[in-house]
Amino acid sequence: MYLETTEMRIGDIDLGERPVLLAPMEDVTDASFRILCREWGASMVYTEFVPSDGLIRDAAKAIAKMHTFPEEAPVGIQIYGHIPESMVEAAKMADHAAEIAGGHGCELIDINFGCPVNKIAGRGAGSGMMREPDKMVAITRAVVEAVGKPVTVKTRLGWDEGSKIIVELAERLQDCGIQALTIHGRTRQQMYRGEADWTLIGKVKENPRMHIPIIGNGDITTPQKAKEYFDRYGVDGIMVGRASFGHPWIFRDIRHYLDTGELLPEMGVRERVQLARRHFELSLQYKGAPRGIYEMRRHLSCYFKGLDDFRETRMRLVTSTDPEEILSILSEIELRWGETD
Repeated sequence: MYLETTEMRIGDIDLGERPVLLAPMEDVTDASFRILCREWGASMVYTEFVPSDGLIRDAAKAIAKMHTFPEEAPVGIQIYGHIPESMVEAAKMADHAAEIAGGHGCELIDINFGCPVNKIAGRGAGSGMMREPDKMVAITRAVVEAVGKPVTVKTRLGWDEGSKIIVELAERLQDCGIQALTIHGRTRQQMYRGEADWTLIGKVKENPRMHIPIIGNGDITTPQKAKEYFDRYGVDGIMVGRASFGHPWIFRDIRHYLDTGELLPEMGVRERVQLARRHFELSLQYKGAPRGIYEMRRHLSCYFKGLDDFRETRMRLVTSTDPEEILSILSEIELRWGETD
């Protein structure tokens, strides 16, 4: 068990002791959600996946994903792709995101070697790169050499059960000059099935040759589990993904437990309604309708988990396309279920 803690730094970015980061997730970690998670205690946040080929084609949607706001900082822009030249050009654009996309820009550039979905991994990007570790290393080295900001990598244990290469791969990536490594405790073939295996994450951290911060990812769903995994595996940081859906206050809860050993009381319905309402309004502000409505549905379906007799209301909440109706439903939830707080 690891008990010693030190401040985690990525380049000049000081994230403090035992930081808890928001994982980059497509159609999830847009500006509205990133801002909320930072407000509720996330040590650092990341953009949605930015495709390198889209950036070099000057695609408006890809460029828009690099637009960030000062209140998000520190924020990382995550890029993905499988063509070395495109990845280098995309990294250069991310390095100058404030000029290209407007807004704040970023503190670091993260390379996505972890996404398992078919449309990304199936064409050799994301965790598809686990089948070509030499190419992964070459891309990483080229990106590091091309930009001025810190470069980090997010990846998995390996392609499948028979090729868990992360311990050796971590050394090679470090030798390319990356300044932190995030490891999701599953293989690509597992997708998100089964329990994340953190034992190899711990072995990477134990390796005496490793000197960059190691961030663990996978199945961090409660404050207790976050503390247990910090203590058991000695990671420098922890990244929270799916457990944050409609639950941005999970970062506050984890931080409080890590610092005090005390669990905060469950957030009441009224507070959740207020937070969901603000999240929805931010989503409309940044993305407009209908996109801002569609991309909020994942969160709205999670904000009120556990409420009794909620199925019919939930269906109305996640199928409506009228902003005023959605706000009205949120008010109904506050009136009906808020009385139980």
